Amino acid sequence: MNFLAHLHLADNSQTSLAANIAGDFAKGSIEHFPKHLQQGIWLHRQIDQLTDSHEITKELLTIFPKSLTRAAPIIIDLSFDHMLAKYWDEYHQQSLEDFATKAYDAIDDCEGLPEQLVSIAPKMRQENWLVAYQTREGLNQALASVAKRVSKPEIFIGAQECVKKLDTEIEIAFRTFYPQLMAYSRLWTRNTPPEYL
Repeated sequence: MNFLAHLHLADNSQTSLAANIAGDFAKGSIEHFPKHLQQGIWLHRQIDQLTDSHEITKELLTIFPKSLTRAAPIIIDLSFDHMLAKYWDEYHQQSLEDFATKAYDAIDDCEGLPEQLVSIAPKMRQENWLVAYQTREGLNQALASVAKRVSKPEIFIGAQECVKKLDTEIEIAFRTFYPQLMAYSRLWTRNTPPEYL
């Protein structure tokens, strides 16, 4: 899952939005981070672990061409954010625009976040990354942006065309898996290790 899904799952489980998205940038032991971030980082890691190991995700990976094998997990994360944004009204009572503003505000108001997240937060708001996921153009832009940040951008060659071709398969996988992930995130929240609360 990428930024939008982690923020939505944080809201769904009534945990810190900023702490959950911080999990993307938090390396090493959770205990090294401020107390108010620990539960969100822990939850983020549970979400990523289930997503990576779930049969639905593994099956989806097998239909990507061999040339995209290394990039496929990232492509799926971004595509799932696109599906969540595209069908947002089915998953949240608040408009995506209002939720995005709430998320940007939560990040800005949170202290002790990883420096990398702090540095990209203004750009995230300015370019409205969360709402941009709603369109195919926004997804393509996200794919291109990620490709520029990895050490071997060539692993993303053909990604945009592939995602368009596999659109139906990605949507089916998302719609099947994501409600499970929503349920798990609420369950994990209730069972967060006490040392992270």
